[in-house]
Amino acid sequence: MKAQSLITIISLLLFSAWTSLADTHELSGYVSADGWFFPNDPLFPGQEKNNASLAIQAEYYHEWQNGSAFTFVPFARLDGTDPERTHFDIRELNYLWVKDSLELRLGVGKVFWGVTEFVHMVDIINQIDTVESIDYEDRLGQPMIHLSAPIYESRDLGVVEMFVLPYFRERTFPGRKGRLRYSLVVDNQNAVYESPDKNRHTDFAVRYSHSIGAWDIGISNFNGTSREPVFRLNYNDNGEPVIIPFYEQINQTSIELQLVEGRWLLKFEGFYRSSRAHAFFAGTGGFEYTFVGIAETSMDLGVIGEWAYDERGETALTPFSNDAILGMRLNLNDAAGSELLAGLVSKVDTPSGAVVVEAGRRLGDNWKFEMEIYTFFNQRKNDLLYSLRNDDFFRFELIYYY
Repeated sequence: MKAQSLITIISLLLFSAWTSLADTHELSGYVSADGWFFPNDPLFPGQEKNNASLAIQAEYYHEWQNGSAFTFVPFARLDGTDPERTHFDIRELNYLWVKDSLELRLGVGKVFWGVTEFVHMVDIINQIDTVESIDYEDRLGQPMIHLSAPIYESRDLGVVEMFVLPYFRERTFPGRKGRLRYSLVVDNQNAVYESPDKNRHTDFAVRYSHSIGAWDIGISNFNGTSREPVFRLNYNDNGEPVIIPFYEQINQTSIELQLVEGRWLLKFEGFYRSSRAHAFFAGTGGFEYTFVGIAETSMDLGVIGEWAYDERGETALTPFSNDAILGMRLNLNDAAGSELLAGLVSKVDTPSGAVVVEAGRRLGDNWKFEMEIYTFFNQRKNDLLYSLRNDDFFRFELIYYY
């Protein structure tokens, strides 16, 4: 099924349901301005030193008396330096049909899998939007048919979710002028696919989740086009070397575990992935402990420790191949919602890594200030982040919510 067909189905369902009296409809969103400041000069020709951009995201939500709902979330960014960062995306455009405990969602949606704080290894439904951030948190909207059904006998036995994903979204990458890019530009226009259907290959996924006492469990399987491209060296029409993304067909089975025990959170997520080229395991796990009311104040301090491992080692296509992560989360619990997250990511076998600081605070009823600081240290030539060794940066964002 093509992505355009999904939009047609949504429109027909929405029209047929419109005769019902709506319980709720909401329009919200934000407008933001951000600036990126790099203390070091860029390493590669064509790159600009600093950067600024504007972004806007709106959300329209409409709910009917029977619980069905329609959601539309468009997003756009205008970048002052990198044309590849200027982009438009439909984060969500879907119709939710509800019947008793059964839920069917049709259209473009976002789904999150995972339990750990810094590395989300099993989160595979939505493609990563790397021009938005390098922390892999931002995701592109994914066309999907998503069915969710609880399992009941004499008691709650969990939830089964099934996904049909008829259209593939390619990963975004910074362009020639952008910072935080590889030494060679990624040529998305000439991406290569293992499937002859290319980006119209239909992927499938299924997930089972359940809470048993203090445990939260998730088990899933994905079969289709890998969201993680393999990089191949090639040349563009001007004879310049470029990176060509190659998207394999994979089968991935994953598990998520989280235990809540008092002030402790124990977490693990991992997967086993196979393709024609290779098969490997990757996982990340750790803990979070919260000190409540530190120094006899209203502030809470969470201490986080995680370890990320990828069996591919130095050939891994992710920065986290054998990394220890130590972090802290400070929540002031004030009226402005002030919070800070800081982390140290370091290779276990070598003294290389990065320091990350994120903070945010509301300014009145409609405004919010956010900031990020990234510092990369001792990057080796065979590290995936070696090309970012001069890209320490400070980023701030001023957001107006409406």
